[in-house]
Amino acid sequence: MDVKIENGKLTIVIDLQEPTPSASGKTLVVATTHGNVVTECIVDGKPVVIGLNAYIKK
Repeated sequence: MDVKIENGKLTIVIDLQEPTPSASGKTLVVATTHGNVVTECIVDGKPVVIGLNAYIKK
């Protein structure tokens, strides 16, 4: 995952994966951070933490 802050916008770039069933089985996950990830981006002197799940309907 690549994260940056430019012009007041947070940009996240993450690789897509083969659609995989979610834990509940209701959706297919196409991108995930597998939990919260501390980034090198800083806001108010603190690192930005990202937890991301991108999915599609079955």
